[in-house]
Amino acid sequence: MTSGMTYWYPGLFKTIQVVKKHFPKVPVILGGIYATLCPDHARGHSKADYIVTGRGETEALRLLNELTRSAGAPTLSTESEGISDTFHRSAFQRESRSEPGYFPYPCFDLYSQIDFVCISTSRGCPLRCSYCASFLFSERFSRRTPLDVVTEIEFWTREYGIENIAFYDDALLIEPGSHIVPILKEILARGTRCNFHAPNGLHIREIDEELADLLFQCRFKTIRLGLETSDEHKQLELGGKVNNPEFQKTVLNLKRAGYTQEEIGVYILAALPGQRATEVQESISFVREVGAKPILVEYSPIPGTPLFQKAKQWSPFDIENEPLFHNNSILPCQWEGFTLEDYKEIKTDLQENT
Repeated sequence: MTSGMTYWYPGLFKTIQVVKKHFPKVPVILGGIYATLCPDHARGHSKADYIVTGRGETEALRLLNELTRSAGAPTLSTESEGISDTFHRSAFQRESRSEPGYFPYPCFDLYSQIDFVCISTSRGCPLRCSYCASFLFSERFSRRTPLDVVTEIEFWTREYGIENIAFYDDALLIEPGSHIVPILKEILARGTRCNFHAPNGLHIREIDEELADLLFQCRFKTIRLGLETSDEHKQLELGGKVNNPEFQKTVLNLKRAGYTQEEIGVYILAALPGQRATEVQESISFVREVGAKPILVEYSPIPGTPLFQKAKQWSPFDIENEPLFHNNSILPCQWEGFTLEDYKEIKTDLQENT
């Protein structure tokens, strides 16, 4: 079992309770984001039999090997940290190259109807933004080859008629010349007709004129840029992945390529530890002045990240011991300089002026 958010754990606990009631002899393995970020909480309260942290596929397979062997079942086979070809989704995929460290395509085809699919071309992130936990889930940054990525895209579009694909990478545009540019050029060369979406903020610094043109030509319909703030001091504090001149140049490149202001979404982080409401308002104004669309995102404190220590000092909640207080909807780091009312006022103004 797994949980995508730390503060979703009550539902996870209930599920474990139900499973153990109906299958009392079946061991429960708990992994994923909650188990990795809050291992002590998980061990002390979840009642799972095994806790797996970090990138847990190999460890989970090891546990399954031990458990099934003790039950007299055949052992599972792994190859180079991945699963053998017998687990691949189809003959189509078996004909493509399976790379070490990567697993079969997700089983989206088990749904009765699929309107879109999600794809990851990499794991981890070489950047170290102070608010982000990507490095805690993957010790190193690794990527699939561009050809393998395009082959998967072709699989979903050809075999299932998928017309919308979302990239869920944390660092899709890093070193574009060796990754995203070849992917996009191959998509164009094959004549693949599909709409693409990038909901995980794109790395602003890498979008030059060529890449902006390729994104537009390949029908990237959802463009989200990770600016976070226009405050230059705060930009450095958050990791220094972008500055204001780079942001302005990127927006210009995207608009030259054909994107409108409404199509260029820019994430602005709200209620960071010690952040004042006026800083968020200034960031929103800056994004509008440059010619893009500001999108408000509430900060969620994540255990294990550099910014979490500062968040503990500013939060009125016990975020260290109670994962429920990580929920961004309560503004975990609200204070007199950024109250819940301040946030509601900013959000209302943003909606009325969109």
